[in-house]
Amino acid sequence: MEKNELPASPFVLFEEWFNEAKANHLIGIPESFCLSTVNKNGCPDSRIVLLKGCRRNEFVFFTNSLSTKGQDLRHNPNVAMNFYWEPLGKQIRIQGMVEKIDNNESDTYFAMRPRGSQIGAWASEQSRPIPSRAYLEKKEADFTLKFEGAEVPRPEHWFGYSVKPSKIEFWLNKDNRLHDRFVFTPQNEEWIPSRVAP
Repeated sequence: MEKNELPASPFVLFEEWFNEAKANHLIGIPESFCLSTVNKNGCPDSRIVLLKGCRRNEFVFFTNSLSTKGQDLRHNPNVAMNFYWEPLGKQIRIQGMVEKIDNNESDTYFAMRPRGSQIGAWASEQSRPIPSRAYLEKKEADFTLKFEGAEVPRPEHWFGYSVKPSKIEFWLNKDNRLHDRFVFTPQNEEWIPSRVAP
């Protein structure tokens, strides 16, 4: 891949690579990515979450805001995202800041989730210690009964975040570890690509 072959927008290239990953039967969950956060003590943490959209040049995911990652995001909105699709030999690294998305958007997405996942959002005290598996299953049963015959509303602590990127890197596997790496950074309302050494 050469620099002059790159599109002007990194979001166009992201969409191309993402669609390629979705079409590859060897990639089970192409929307999964590693989200890294930093807590109030400056300690980093990472976990796999799911991308739920790329709109207005921002990347969207949803989570329990009372979780460890939710607390980290409240104290420090700077995050890193990493998509790695091994069968394609491709990786995308994104740095940026998160913002809470509009409640209406969160409501709309929550309403589209499977009912079991909706119940799970109520039952799980994400990241908090619990006494047993039976405790979790009892909470699930309790909320199933509570919402029986009715729509499951979105918990107030469960909503979406959008990541506004400040840097996007595209990595393409090459022989002898001489990989192609292109970094896009914003400048005067444009995204400027540069090749960096592997």
